[in-house]
Amino acid sequence: QVQLVESGGGLVQPGGSLRLSCAASRIMFSLYTMGWYRQAPGTQRELVATITSGGSTNYASSVTGRFTISRDNAKSTMTLQMNLLNPEDTAVYYCNAESPLKKWTYWGQGTQVTVSS
Repeated sequence: QVQLVESGGGLVQPGGSLRLSCAASRIMFSLYTMGWYRQAPGTQRELVATITSGGSTNYASSVTGRFTISRDNAKSTMTLQMNLLNPEDTAVYYCNAESPLKKWTYWGQGTQVTVSS
């Protein structure tokens, strides 16, 4: 059974930083496009950032310049470094794995990020 396990969420003050991690198991991790999505209360889930198997990255305009996505294929892990956090970044953050040709998509259980003073 495929597992995506997020960690690293929590409470942080505005202007602070957090680092999220996603550990994947039972997938050929290096072939998958990995991504982070988030969902705030009362809103739809939205894309935060993605990274392809080749390392190409894509970011939502709201996080460009503040967030950095990366992956370690040897460890089957993905991270999201989040800097200069603001209250609008408060949401549940989800790890996503998409297989080649988008045949399969998997989601983690989510981790809460709260930005508040």
